[in-house]
Amino acid sequence: RKYLLMSLSFFIARRYLFSKQSHNAINIISAIAMGGVAVATIAMICVLSVFNGFRDLIATLYTTFDPQLVVVPAKGKVAPADDAALLKIRAQKDVAAASATFEENALILFRGHPLVVKIKGVDDQYARVTDIRSILRTDHQTHPELLLTAAEINYGILGQGLKQQIGTADFGELQICAPRAGERINIANPIESFSVDNLHANGIYFAVDQRKYDDHYILTSLSFATALFEKEGLISRLELKLRPGADVDAVKEELRRMAGTDFKVLDRMEQQADVFNVMQVEKLIAYIFLTFILLIACFNIISSLSMLMLEKRGDVSTLRHLGLSPQRVRSIFLTEGCLFSLFGAVVGIGLGVGLCLLQQHVGLFRMGNGSDFLVRYYPVAVEWGDVALVFATVVGVGFVSVWYPVHAMSRLLG
Repeated sequence: RKYLLMSLSFFIARRYLFSKQSHNAINIISAIAMGGVAVATIAMICVLSVFNGFRDLIATLYTTFDPQLVVVPAKGKVAPADDAALLKIRAQKDVAAASATFEENALILFRGHPLVVKIKGVDDQYARVTDIRSILRTDHQTHPELLLTAAEINYGILGQGLKQQIGTADFGELQICAPRAGERINIANPIESFSVDNLHANGIYFAVDQRKYDDHYILTSLSFATALFEKEGLISRLELKLRPGADVDAVKEELRRMAGTDFKVLDRMEQQADVFNVMQVEKLIAYIFLTFILLIACFNIISSLSMLMLEKRGDVSTLRHLGLSPQRVRSIFLTEGCLFSLFGAVVGIGLGVGLCLLQQHVGLFRMGNGSDFLVRYYPVAVEWGDVALVFATVVGVGFVSVWYPVHAMSRLLG
């Protein structure tokens, strides 16, 4: 009996939704209500997909410099290169290549101008672990060979932004000054408190297209960096590349068990947690604002339902005389409101996903008219989790927005 009553409520609500009303204004307002919900749904799908697209774009930029996984000390900045846990991680069956690196801040002096930079020393496996070769440049060619040391000469490869600050990639020699650990600055002779060595130019620079790296980093050999900072035998990161087809999440969890409490294992998202967390917060704020816009669009549903309930007073009286309870009558109009939201959600999601796919494959909207952008068109990426969230949000907001008005109007109609 309960199932039959629910079917009856749905049947009557569906008839009211698609039947022509005696007052044409009701049909117009109903169409506007569903259109408003559909437009708000399209906006939610497109905006969230654009955020996903920019996130994926930035992630691809970092992949040239960041490894798939990195192992860093849980406490402090450095760890012994021959630590037992690190040796076990290197030997793990899914690890295709491992590179020991050392990073620390230093001061460079070029033509009397001091600059604070980050020195990154890497071993000969670094080019296997990352796509560094794809972003190497000279003034005359792209993708030159990675040259960090030769004939006992140490070379420095500048980031693109740092190269622009200095003025050239052929800088001759750079004097690198690293503070000695545990020593106070000698005011009378400050240079005694620093370890000093020179890096030579090989005419190569790199371009990640991220200021975090391009404006501050200098690549050099691991032996030079550890000797400069008096940290021989120590490393700050073990960078890993996995075998093709390996499950990154599963391998990460296994490596975390092998590393124990002394080390942390980070994937690419976790390595750039500050960047991606900010983007996630921005996406959440956009979702909240668009939900408020959707709520405003649902006010049209309230107007349409109120006018429909007033027009159907005779039908309500007839149904009451036929034995339908007030709760069951209310359920008819609540179902009607949910159908408005459901129809608008389905149409909006269909159009929104279609628009995003067209942007992804055809390119409808350009990012300006110049060549100052990394991509020509706005990047988008449709995620089905976002689609499900938008659908649930539209239906939920639609139900909440009509619940009180329907109950208030049903009391007035008896």
